[in-house]
Amino acid sequence: MQQITLAKASRNLADLIEAALSGEEIIIIKDNQPVVKLIPVSPVKRPRQPGSAKGLITISDDFDAPLEEFKEYME
Repeated sequence: MQQITLAKASRNLADLIEAALSGEEIIIIKDNQPVVKLIPVSPVKRPRQPGSAKGLITISDDFDAPLEEFKEYME
């Protein structure tokens, strides 16, 4: 964990961002008090893409046929 003053952080922001992206935790302090923690944001998930599973699922021809156990109720 690295602590840095607000003034130094504003001068070295690009370097601090690179450090945070590589896993380092950066704490920015003002008046000797921690005020900001610089950490990387989790990657954004891609939106769902319709049809991406096409061809992966099959349904048997008799899927909607009555079950043997229920034939007596269907008559």
